Amino acid sequence: MGKLLEGKTAIITGGGKAMTKAGEIGAIGYGIATAYAKEGADLVLTGRNLKKLTDAKEELERLYGVKVLPVQADISAAGDNEAAAKHVVDETVKTFGKIDILVNNAQASASGISLAEHTLEQFNLAIYSGLYSAFLYMRECYPYLKETQGSVINFASGAGLFGNFGQCSYAASKEGIRGLTRVAATEWGKDNINVNIVCPLAYTAQLEAWKEYQPEAYEKNIHGIPMGRFGDPEKDIGRVCVQLATPDFKYMSGETLTLQGASGQRP
Repeated sequence: MGKLLEGKTAIITGGGKAMTKAGEIGAIGYGIATAYAKEGADLVLTGRNLKKLTDAKEELERLYGVKVLPVQADISAAGDNEAAAKHVVDETVKTFGKIDILVNNAQASASGISLAEHTLEQFNLAIYSGLYSAFLYMRECYPYLKETQGSVINFASGAGLFGNFGQCSYAASKEGIRGLTRVAATEWGKDNINVNIVCPLAYTAQLEAWKEYQPEAYEKNIHGIPMGRFGDPEKDIGRVCVQLATPDFKYMSGETLTLQGASGQRP
């Protein structure tokens, strides 16, 4: 049986390798990259930390025999963001000749700070790294996705769906991405590009830091998950992202999938 993404090229933002203190892989982007590599996709990984990207390249190429291009990029309030996104897309096309899949996973934020105490700098951190990043990469990738009738997978969060305390800028960014996704699904349907949203709940290095910072909130959160655990970045999140980029799910577009162990239920 062939690999599901053989011959495909995917850009994954925020795709670097990170570790939890327990030694587990602690990044959703890397979990997606692993799932994609196992299915034969060549990858372009972006992020702020070049070492995390090159570490990911070394491991994914060694284990799965795919080609991985790391491109350092940071969408921020102080950056030349249009040039940064265009550079990633140009390098992708120069190396692989096409773009089949765009996964907008990158997001930074200041969590645990109430709206009344949030600074503009903190708000900008979330909006630029998440919402502006998704917009710019989608816009720059569109001509190539149109050629391949490709797929876009954007990331939102239960923080926006349910208004989590202390996450105003993060929630605003993620809900903005959901709106952007629905518009793209409408506008790009004629091009047979499907655009969907994933709201994950997975054990990551960031979640581990939150556990140390707010242990009571962490315990309350995990007890509220009917499945009794946080998701695995590769198996529970990455595998769904694989399916969203296959022909079996092409007719689904503009939808929000909550991968949260039954804790993300909504009307």
